[in-house]
Amino acid sequence: MKISYQETTNDLLTRINIHDAYGAKDIDKWMLEVLPLEQGMSILDVGCGAGKQCFSYLAHLSGKGAITGADVSDELLTKAKEENNKLGNKVKFESFDFNKTFPFPDNTYDLVSCSFAIYYAENIPFTIKEMHRVTKTGGYLFTTGPMPENKQMFYEIIQEATGKEIPPMPGSSRYASEIFKTIEDQFSDVKVHIFTNPLTFPSVDPFLTYTRASLSEDRLLWNTFFETKEDFEKIMSSITEIAKKWFNRDGKLVMTKVIGGFLAQK
Repeated sequence: MKISYQETTNDLLTRINIHDAYGAKDIDKWMLEVLPLEQGMSILDVGCGAGKQCFSYLAHLSGKGAITGADVSDELLTKAKEENNKLGNKVKFESFDFNKTFPFPDNTYDLVSCSFAIYYAENIPFTIKEMHRVTKTGGYLFTTGPMPENKQMFYEIIQEATGKEIPPMPGSSRYASEIFKTIEDQFSDVKVHIFTNPLTFPSVDPFLTYTRASLSEDRLLWNTFFETKEDFEKIMSSITEIAKKWFNRDGKLVMTKVIGGFLAQK
């Protein structure tokens, strides 16, 4: 299944920054606690985006590891390489499409990770099979993605503002079901770790900034809601009114992220 979406560096980084500013918990710290990381490991981060996870691994391992980040987006890879240059180019970044055969030999990596990206794969069994192939025997695959109950407030406000049903999101609609089952089928052992992070907005503006970036980032997924810039702004105006109503009622806006971490061993 081909997923229509369009991701830009600015939209993605806006959402990441809002998670950091208003979240009660640190997902990077959680991931490092969950993962069996050891110095000297070889790591492949698939769908690495601007390299955030790669740099987190690098710092945790005190630079003692062979880390490769791979992504299909030239824009995001450029951002990653700019940051990598500041750190002495200790991470290797490559361009590749995870819908095609990975350009790596069998049994290469101690850890293959894929943060908030696997659900955009066109053929889930194929992509996970490739992840399995390049993982060493005894090595690990770690994926993160939204569970079905993820950020319910966000969707409820949009639904109230538009009167429309929320379109199926490729993450929350597939991650805990199709993707988990496929990983179970291909790996010998899978453990599920749940991360919950309430984002508490003390005013309406940061929630609207998040919403604008989210709808813009995934705008091809929302094509039944808007097609033109004018449509988009009308929807944002309606969302603004409903968000203000909720804020006036509750004195704050709380959107809880519910993330599943699937840790599988080969």
